[in-house]
Amino acid sequence: MKTSFQFILFNLSLSLLVACGAKKGEITDDQIKIQHNEKTNQTDTIFANTIKGNLSFSQIASKPHTVVLTGLAEHRLVTIYRNQVVLKSENDYSFSKRSYDDTGSYQREYEEHYMPGIDLIYGYNLLNIAHYDFTTEKLNFLFDRPVLVKSLYYPSFVQDSLYKKPINRNYFLVSVYDTDTNQDTLISRNDLRRFYYFNATCSERIQLVPAEYSAERSEYDPKNDVMYVFARLDTNKNGVTEKKEPLHIFWFSLKQPEKAKRLY
Repeated sequence: MKTSFQFILFNLSLSLLVACGAKKGEITDDQIKIQHNEKTNQTDTIFANTIKGNLSFSQIASKPHTVVLTGLAEHRLVTIYRNQVVLKSENDYSFSKRSYDDTGSYQREYEEHYMPGIDLIYGYNLLNIAHYDFTTEKLNFLFDRPVLVKSLYYPSFVQDSLYKKPINRNYFLVSVYDTDTNQDTLISRNDLRRFYYFNATCSERIQLVPAEYSAERSEYDPKNDVMYVFARLDTNKNGVTEKKEPLHIFWFSLKQPEKAKRLY
């Protein structure tokens, strides 16, 4: 009886310890903790609760993983992941595969977000993308602090075609969680997702979907060579999208993607 009681007491203590530990370590995968700096009156990024203040990638728990070969010979990208993440192969990146053949026909067995001339990386704990220019021999980051990259579209390394005509892209597209829009001290998938255009040198960034929207998914139109982005409007301005809020559609030409227009 005494042994049984001690066993129950041990399990209860262990449960309480685990519960307290889970509460204390609120940061989970694919989240970034932030806090307000009273001295500078700014919001600082704190990655994995390691260092407080203004952070650079030399100070936080992150690491480069691979050099991404793009269709622009002088431009290469470097993926930067959370230090705890272990990636073993290309399969861990969920690279998209060809989803349109040379006639523009849709191949359902492949990733639905692939577009001619563009390859795709789905991000998980992908904190940033670095760009290297062989012409200037300079490296720059797409974002000036850690973010959560959801998807990265870049010019395909292998020559692609649409309707039997060669097609080339000279820009990058990124959907990302980069702001604590719901003010819960975390940058996570609960925030609004932004959608950006970057030119070939990554010196210019344009937000294609308005800030009050959260990008949800995209579709490709091969006949017009345009991309449709479905985005939900944050009508109550609480920084979180809800199913009851309206879903709108934006489109932009993949030939000149610098400007998006609302379709619906």
